[in-house]
Amino acid sequence: MNDAARDAAISLSIAAVERDTGLSKDTLRVWERRYGFPTPDRDSFGERAYSLVQVEKLRIVKRLLDAGHRPGRVVPLPLDALQRLANETVDQPQRSAEALLGASDLREHLALIRSHDVTGLRSALTHLLARVGVARFVLEGVAPLSAAVGDAWVRGQMEVFEEHAHTEVVQTVLRQAIAGIPAAEEGARPRVLLTTFPGEPHGLGLLMAQAMFALEGCHCISLGLQTPVWDTVLAARAYRTDIVGLSFTGCMGPNQIVDGLAELAAKLPATVQVWAGGSAPVLHRRTVPRVRALAGFDALAGELRRWRQDAAGSVSP
Repeated sequence: MNDAARDAAISLSIAAVERDTGLSKDTLRVWERRYGFPTPDRDSFGERAYSLVQVEKLRIVKRLLDAGHRPGRVVPLPLDALQRLANETVDQPQRSAEALLGASDLREHLALIRSHDVTGLRSALTHLLARVGVARFVLEGVAPLSAAVGDAWVRGQMEVFEEHAHTEVVQTVLRQAIAGIPAAEEGARPRVLLTTFPGEPHGLGLLMAQAMFALEGCHCISLGLQTPVWDTVLAARAYRTDIVGLSFTGCMGPNQIVDGLAELAAKLPATVQVWAGGSAPVLHRRTVPRVRALAGFDALAGELRRWRQDAAGSVSP
């Protein structure tokens, strides 16, 4: 059986497509009715079964939605038109990545990912970290490289497993970098609690934030991924948190993000701030009371200076 025939014979359930693309089951059903795509078959139990070709198209559509395109424009497009639109949409981020990381470093790291040289990639990233330091490694290394990997995936130049392998290697190097940052002094503030909401399975942004907060002398507590809102509130109380920081990619729907942030802010004491960052466009399109949406990791130092100035003013005689 050739590759095309094999792929045609493989199908995924709606739950698997939801996990793989970040598109909810309800969204898939609505698009099926409204736009005539996707067009799943039915398995022996009568459940929806999606071909790999349709899943690939859904992945590209999801990335284009994250970049700001509207469903009505992109969902009905054929695959070749989507790929052309994706190339046009992600061209600028790739040029930016080359400018920050350095074109030679970027090409080297992408080549290592594509050649499945995990050891070589870890070594290259470790050397880059030693050469530029933690802050520049996060801002000028990890961030643009991750953007370039995502862009390559949209173009069909990288497989999902290659992107996952890259993420695991970067997280390993970042954890080593964080372990090497001197611990915050006793009583250091702000005390920062880091996590993601249920439905947000990506932790790279969380580790990047932890590294930047630690460099600024903050006391950081990370709960890891997918902590329910009420547990986050309990943790903020237990750890005497000043700031709850959350990271978002495009996995969650905009309403899920906004509603979750509103619920969290309402449940926390007024003295605890909620900071949100990541690539989810809704963070900068819709304002949530008591939630500060950060433009990027390079804005973190300025926000912390303002927080400390406000905190010092609140205790002045």
